[in-house]
Amino acid sequence: MSETQWAEVTSSARRLVHFACRALIAFLVGATAASAQTAPTSADPENYPNRTIRYIVPYPPGGFNDTLARLVSQKLAEAWGVPVVVENRPGGGTLIGTEAVAKAPADGYTLLGVAFPFGANPSIYKNLPYDTVKDFTPLVFAGQTQNLLVIKPSMPINSVKELIDYARKNPGKVSYGSTGTGSSDHLSMELFKSMTGIDIVHVPYKGSAPMVNDLLGGHIDIAFDNTPNVLPQVKADKLRALGVSSKTRSALAPNVSTVSEAGVSGYEVTVWFGIVGPAGMRSEIVQKLNAQMNSIFKMDDVKRRFVDQGVDPVGGAPSQFADHIRAEIQKWAKVVKDANIQPE
Repeated sequence: MSETQWAEVTSSARRLVHFACRALIAFLVGATAASAQTAPTSADPENYPNRTIRYIVPYPPGGFNDTLARLVSQKLAEAWGVPVVVENRPGGGTLIGTEAVAKAPADGYTLLGVAFPFGANPSIYKNLPYDTVKDFTPLVFAGQTQNLLVIKPSMPINSVKELIDYARKNPGKVSYGSTGTGSSDHLSMELFKSMTGIDIVHVPYKGSAPMVNDLLGGHIDIAFDNTPNVLPQVKADKLRALGVSSKTRSALAPNVSTVSEAGVSGYEVTVWFGIVGPAGMRSEIVQKLNAQMNSIFKMDDVKRRFVDQGVDPVGGAPSQFADHIRAEIQKWAKVVKDANIQPE
């Protein structure tokens, strides 16, 4: 074979390899694109959920926040056949766990249990590491309860009116306990103070149990606390109940008047619980979660667990919960300002 013929063969072979490579690349690109279009993704509503869901609770185990998470997680897992794992991430006044969810992917696989402090924290902290409205997707209003205003039996007081009169005659001499700045029991009393004009001293604790123990021991005088936390002591005559914080009387203590009925007209504090996700969740996934959670709250065994802890199931649309959160932020901003509580 001459050199000219050999050159022609070599050139033809190179062209053949070149065209074969181009064809292979085109095939691979097309196959990849087709796969991307047809393969299910984690954020695809039609295939949601297809892997483990995390439910973060920014509180330690125990209490209704934890109970709610475990109830919902169990029922979601049973209904959808995927693991739903509860992660307790307490600390920083709920900020640690809450921030983690704010920064999580908005794919429906990270949920957050929120409660009363979620609406109060924007006024309690100067620099929240998230925006309470913009960084979350409200999913459902889970339930609500009320606080009970209780007093140590040694105090010569038997009604809300008598408490107000006594505090006015003894400014700065009555002490009240709370489970910390921004908690429902703290702000319940600050609202009570601002509406009655009384001067009483705040003594914060790191939880309900030590606060109630000091109240029983006579180290503090009065407190608001979640009704289930103090009702046993009231029934045992170890504490005296003066009123409930809600708009209507509690089914757990029907003989105790509301604070509004007892003389502080318009007084109302609701202790609430709900579930949110990161901002930007697809509407189909939001609706799927909301519908399933509403179904869960209607189950007889779930309703019994709620009632056992003094909580009324609520439910409803995501938009209703969003409206509630915004209203809470506005309400407690005014209370914090009027009470001259300095943001931390």
